[in-house]
Amino acid sequence: MENIKAYVQENKDRFINELIELLKIPSVSADTAYSQDVIDTSEAVKASLETAGCDFVEICETDGYPIVYGEKMIDPALPTILVYGHYDVQPADPIELWTSPPFEPVIKTTDIHPEGAIFARGACDDKGQMYMHVKAFEYMIKNNNLPCNVKFMIEGEEEVGSVNLKTFVEKNTEKLKNDVILISDTGMISNQQPSITTGLRGLSYVEVEVTGPNRDLHSGLYGGAVANPINILSKMIASLHDENNHITIPGFYDNVEELSLEERAEMAKAPFSLEKYKNALKLNDVYGEKGYTTNERNSIRPTLDVNGIWGGYTGEGAKTVIASQAFAKISMRLVPNQEWEQITELFTKHFMSIAPAGVTVKVKPHHGGQGYVTPIDSIGYQAANMAYTETFGTPAIPVRSGGSIPIVALFEKELKSKTILMGFGLDSDAIHSPNEHFGIFNYLKGIETIPLFYKYFVELSKK
Repeated sequence: MENIKAYVQENKDRFINELIELLKIPSVSADTAYSQDVIDTSEAVKASLETAGCDFVEICETDGYPIVYGEKMIDPALPTILVYGHYDVQPADPIELWTSPPFEPVIKTTDIHPEGAIFARGACDDKGQMYMHVKAFEYMIKNNNLPCNVKFMIEGEEEVGSVNLKTFVEKNTEKLKNDVILISDTGMISNQQPSITTGLRGLSYVEVEVTGPNRDLHSGLYGGAVANPINILSKMIASLHDENNHITIPGFYDNVEELSLEERAEMAKAPFSLEKYKNALKLNDVYGEKGYTTNERNSIRPTLDVNGIWGGYTGEGAKTVIASQAFAKISMRLVPNQEWEQITELFTKHFMSIAPAGVTVKVKPHHGGQGYVTPIDSIGYQAANMAYTETFGTPAIPVRSGGSIPIVALFEKELKSKTILMGFGLDSDAIHSPNEHFGIFNYLKGIETIPLFYKYFVELSKK
């Protein structure tokens, strides 16, 4: 694979243009207004796998959006790598905060990306990172150095909980049989210091509804005499944390994995500047659970956050009403050993119990998933580290991510194989936020690094 760098440079413009075309399709799985766009994207992914060299590609229908499956089986005796990614993206709202339209990709330079970054929804999460694997596979096919079998499973519902992927995996364990699963839907420390994600948090996502009077009321005639659902909801949410930012739901921490001081010390070796962190976010200070550092709070500790809250009048000018209802969407990031369904039950029971008289409360579970930790002594991890070391010139650091990829635990349960998380994005890439972007350096470096994982995984598998 000595010519991988030359191949990437020779095809650089084409690789970028192909990704830009994919990013133009608004495959927002959470909004039914984009249903056809999501389906169109699945067709585009299928075509890209066929062009890259898969012998067999199909669109697998589900009760939701389709899963694109492709494979290149060169020898049953060789190892098989299963590549997972997703082609759906987050909603682009709030649109007004984008500096360029979210589905009209543009390349801009930034302090972190002086060679340019592609700004578009899905650029990093996950179209850009998923497409790196397609182009890396293309390179190996065209240069006749694919060292093992490869399977692709690219879904269209990751951003809404991967509900139908679970059924697909359970029904297709033989089809998806593999020796290791490779995913690029995470990040790394910096463009100078690669890292490999060894842990993911789980997730429980709910929506709550507080209802008071049977209609919106005049706040002068009724204010102070009836319960205001917005006021009540605000108090209920505020009570979910104590003065130390510890979550107050009874039983919430019962199964939380507590890392040893030695393990926390190892985590602390990762380069991190609190001042740069605050400056990047324009914060005068950080905030979180007492007794833990910033990097511990966002990786090895569970959290509870309000992701959206609404009710009453929010239009221009004033309208003096007491709203009939108030709503909030709440996510809880979980750590290993916390069962997401149990946490959802604990939340529901507690939230219903703290509702005062005068209102009724409903809790609607949306989706969730388990946390995941992968060992660093596996040949998959070693192969990834060797690949990063070769292309970046320095070994990767193992880190735990604060994000969630709920299906990773499912893969291990159903497919009996470990997952390696080779991310090439950066924390500053604004995934899920306005102005999401993915560095040209990162995109091309991913294409350059991934074939080396294949090479080293096969070599280590023979030992």
